[in-house]
Amino acid sequence: MDEDIFNMSLRKFLKKVGVTSQREIEQAVRAAIDSGSLNGKTAVQAKVTLKIEAIGLSEDIDGEINLS
Repeated sequence: MDEDIFNMSLRKFLKKVGVTSQREIEQAVRAAIDSGSLNGKTAVQAKVTLKIEAIGLSEDIDGEINLS
């Protein structure tokens, strides 16, 4: 394995995950606030599942996103 190629590829993937996740969460939260189904002064629980089937990886990452 070429460590440099692996590291660059991994960073590129994680950047894509971060940017895409942020955009999707922002849109969903704004839509929920606009529809009245979410109060903009609370926090929401979040969960991401990281899965790479080829190596048997499945990891849940839990967190909280504060809205104010």
